Amino acid sequence: MERSDSYLYMLDSTAKMQHNISVMLEAKAVEAEKSRKWINQHIHPSYFEEDHESQVKLSLEFHEQVVDLLSGMTKLEMGLARNLRIILGHEGNEQPAFGGGFFDMGGNGQ
Repeated sequence: MERSDSYLYMLDSTAKMQHNISVMLEAKAVEAEKSRKWINQHIHPSYFEEDHESQVKLSLEFHEQVVDLLSGMTKLEMGLARNLRIILGHEGNEQPAFGGGFFDMGGNGQ
């Protein structure tokens, strides 16, 4: 297999991974909407004890799960972007010709 064929195979695999990621995110959005509806119907002020602290704590737990999901997806996307930079010949600290600074969000490309 020639080098260009290997690169095309890698790009095709990356495109398939991106599609699968979009399907997962779409499913997660549907799940989040169902959770939102359930929370709005079942969790109300009478659920909590007398203090505001328990309400804030529960809200932070929900938000922490969302942040963890987004953090994981960001790391995955940064890895894919790094692979694309290598394939396209933008190794090292060079800024890619496309996308501005989006692909260098992590600073060191990892």
